[in-house]
Amino acid sequence: MHNNLRSPVIAAIVPCYNEEAAVGKVVSDLQAAVPTATVYVYDNASTDATRREAEAAGAVVRTEPLKGKGNVIRRALADVEADVYLMVDGDDTYDAKAAPEMIRLLLDGPLDHVTGVRLPSHEGAYRAGHERGNRFFNKVVSAIFGYPVNDMLSGYRVFSRRFVKSFPATSRAFEIETELTVHAVNNRVPQAEVQVGFKDRVEGSESKLRTYHDGVRILAMIARLLHHERPLALYLSLGGLLAVLGVALGVPVIVEYVQTGLVLRFPTAILAASTVLLATVVGLIGILLDGLRKVRADSTRIAYMSIPAFRTSP
Repeated sequence: MHNNLRSPVIAAIVPCYNEEAAVGKVVSDLQAAVPTATVYVYDNASTDATRREAEAAGAVVRTEPLKGKGNVIRRALADVEADVYLMVDGDDTYDAKAAPEMIRLLLDGPLDHVTGVRLPSHEGAYRAGHERGNRFFNKVVSAIFGYPVNDMLSGYRVFSRRFVKSFPATSRAFEIETELTVHAVNNRVPQAEVQVGFKDRVEGSESKLRTYHDGVRILAMIARLLHHERPLALYLSLGGLLAVLGVALGVPVIVEYVQTGLVLRFPTAILAASTVLLATVVGLIGILLDGLRKVRADSTRIAYMSIPAFRTSP
C-alpha cells in the first residue's frame, strides 16, 4: 500500500538502440529537469557505445536482447517499480523540460496517462511521411474508439503505477505506442495531452522507424485491436455486408421462381443461401467474441482497481 504522504518515486525509462550520439544528453537533460527521477536506459542490444555513454551520464543501464521497442518497454514496465513512469525516446528529439509539467498534471489529476503531443520546433523537424501517417492513424483510432487522439505515435508519455501494472503489453516493435494509446482510450482511464517541443535528431543519429514497413505493422496492430476490442461492431458490419450480398444474389432467383415456378439458376441460389448463412455465422461470432471481450475488460478493470492511486495529499 502506498503512503500518500511521501514523495512519489519517479522512474524515467529510455529505450535505446544505437543512440551513442544522443543518449548522454537525454540522460543529463532528464536529470536536470526531474532531479528526483531515476533514469533507466534500456539498451536494446546496441552495437555502438550507447551503454558506455549512458553510464557516463549517470543512468542505470539495463539490457534487453530481444530486438524491438515493444520488447524493451514490456521488459522495463515489468522490471521497474515506481509511482510515476516517464517514457521518452533516447534520440534527443523531445524536450525534457516538458517532463515536470507532465508529471505534475498526472499527480494533480490524479491521472493515469499523459501524452506529449509533438509540436515541431521548426518546419522539417517532423518527417513528412511520418507526419501524414501519424495524422491518418490518429483519425482511424479516434473514429474506432470514440475518443480524440492527437499524437498516437508519440514516444513521450507519463504513466501512473496502476496503468503500467495493468497494461498487458504484447507489441514487439514500434506498435507499442498504438497499444498504449488504445489501452488508455478503450479502458477510459483518466488522461490528458500536453504539447511538447520536438526537434531534429542530432548529427550522427539515425531514425530506426521505417515509414512503410512500420506503418503496415501499425495498421495490422489496429486491425488486431479492432478484432479484440470492438468485435461486435466489426463482425456485425461484415455480417451485414454479406447479408446484403446474399439478398442481392437471391432476389432475382426468388422473383424468377414466383413468375415461373422454377429455379433455373441453381448455382446462384446456392451461393445466395450460403452467403446469407455465412452472414449469420459471422454475426454470431461477433456476439460470442463480444462476450469474451466483456469478461476480459472486467478482468483488466479489476487488476487496475487493485492498485491504489498515488495521491500527493491525504
